[in-house]
Amino acid sequence: MIGQVQVPTREAALSLLLEKGELSASSLSLSLGISVQAIRRHLRSLQNDGLVESISISLGPGRPSNVWHLTSKGHHCFFNEKGSEKFALELLDSIEKRLSPNILKDLLNTQAFEKAILYRRKIGLGKVQDRLRKLIELRIEEGHKADFYKCKDDSLSWYLNAFHCSIKGIAESFPVVCDQELQLIRYIFPDCNVERVQWRIDEAKTCGFKITPNKI
Repeated sequence: MIGQVQVPTREAALSLLLEKGELSASSLSLSLGISVQAIRRHLRSLQNDGLVESISISLGPGRPSNVWHLTSKGHHCFFNEKGSEKFALELLDSIEKRLSPNILKDLLNTQAFEKAILYRRKIGLGKVQDRLRKLIELRIEEGHKADFYKCKDDSLSWYLNAFHCSIKGIAESFPVVCDQELQLIRYIFPDCNVERVQWRIDEAKTCGFKITPNKI
């Protein structure tokens, strides 16, 4: 039909689950106009990709039925990163116009402190390298790409290397958020000296932080 856009079955199934919340395979097949066997193959593929999962529910006497819903990863497929970044930029611009630079910096610093508390609860105690490894895992889940390694010129220090930043576009317009990032790492590792040694905004390939345990 003219004007009707053909949507791939996988995307159509994800969209229906987003709209309806939970659906059985038979309901999905009816809505999409394909066989139950075909939709089950798609659901298994989506399940293998971590986008959907099934649960058993009882609708009365007899055997429980399986219904499908989106996982958090599935919901993330519909996350509009550009739109969210635009909103954040507009919000920061509005705040900057109404507040002094020091107040904005204090607000970001408070946010970094609160986030650091959450990180430290998840990371726990232990050696610096163990805590760094856990931090990297948490950051990757949030959309960052990073790694860490031992500094060659300093046997005590570690280097945290951030290849990709999920707020890069925001940081370019508001470099003050990068100060928040530095404070965040300092709060996460209060027993260390943390300094920025590379900054992407200064045309470095990455943002880099040197983390050195304080001498006891």
